[in-house]
Parts: sequence; C-alpha cells; structure tokens
Amino acid sequence: MRRYKRFLAEVQLMDKTVVLAHCPNSGSMATCCEPGHSVFLSKSLKKGRKCLYTWELYAAEAGLVCVNTQIPNRVVYEAIVASQVPELMGYEDVSREVRFEDARFDLCLQAADRPPCFVEVKNCTLLHGDLVIFPDAVTKRGVKHLEALMAAKAMGYRAVMFYFVARPEGKGFGIAGHIDPLYCATLFRALKSGVEALAYRAEITTQSVKLSEPVPLIL
Repeated sequence: MRRYKRFLAEVQLMDKTVVLAHCPNSGSMATCCEPGHSVFLSKSLKKGRKCLYTWELYAAEAGLVCVNTQIPNRVVYEAIVASQVPELMGYEDVSREVRFEDARFDLCLQAADRPPCFVEVKNCTLLHGDLVIFPDAVTKRGVKHLEALMAAKAMGYRAVMFYFVARPEGKGFGIAGHIDPLYCATLFRALKSGVEALAYRAEITTQSVKLSEPVPLIL
C-alpha cells in the first residue's frame, strides 16, 4: 500500500488484513515500489520483533524483483563457493564480512598461489530503458566502498565490484550518472586503477534466488 520512513511498508494481505513490514532497502526503490502491485513477504518466528514481516520481492510486469538487499551477498557467496562464477574461480577459501582498514567488504577470496581478492556486492533494481542501473539514490557509502577497493588494489590485492542485477528485464547493466555523478566518476577512476566490475543477473522465484548469467556492462 505504501512505503514510508525508508524501512517500513504497509501491506495488505490476501485476506485484506493490513500489516506492517520491514523494508530492508535504503534506496529509493524507484521502479519496484509502486502501490497496488503484488509483493511477497517472509514472516519471522522471533518473539518481540516489531515487524513480524519482511518485504522480500516485488512483482513487476516481467517477473519478480529482489528488494531485500541482504540476499545478494548470500547468493553471490554461495555461487562463488560452488564455482559458478568463472571470473572468481580457483580460490580455496571464501570469507564474508571482512574488514579492510576502515572499510568492510562483503567477501574475501583467498588462495595460496595468488593475492587475496576483495569483492563488494551491490543489489541493482532500477530499470531505466533497456538497462538496469545503479545506484537508485545518492550513495556516499557506495563511493566509500569504491575508494576502499582502489586502496586495496594499490596495495596489491585483487578488487572486484559485483553488481547483482535483481530483476529479469534489461539488456545490460549501466551506471546512473544522472542520479549520482560522484559515484559514476569514482567508478571510472576505480576501473582505470585496475578495479574489476562484474554484473550477473539473478534468477528469482518465490522459493529461491540464484545467480544466473552474466549481464553486459554498458558503461
């Protein structure tokens, strides 16, 4: 029915009951937040929780969109461990939530025969013409992550920006320079410094979210 205070949403269930749901997405959620559309919630069994429901998926015309920004990190982690990302194969250990100086990266990949690889994952849901683009709002945190990846690369580590395309539409992935020019400029600096960028689409159902196929980067 409506999203408000960024992290809350009122949702009408199929029995017409209106419930309060946690919205685990700090972005604008443009193109995946229209009132009147179907959404999918999960229900927590934890006692004392203010919101028993969490908003997980949004039903766009072409299919489901993953709006829970906590899911991509787990999905990418599982895909890398299962050797489903060719660009990130050959590492013996994959750790989550790894601190680097004053930043924290989503993943750290390690092997005896190569430098460690830091990976930062971003959930991408904004549809813009034939592209899915990022970010959907100004993101100081995103800029900080790019700067940290550049710092890691300068110190001899491998550094990867991983864009998780969380909806079925779009022929490619692009950067929303009209929304956040600073993020766009910082990404191009990062790419010139040797930071790598990957974009993969997710296969989303009400039962699972899995990594599917690479998406062309149109930068």
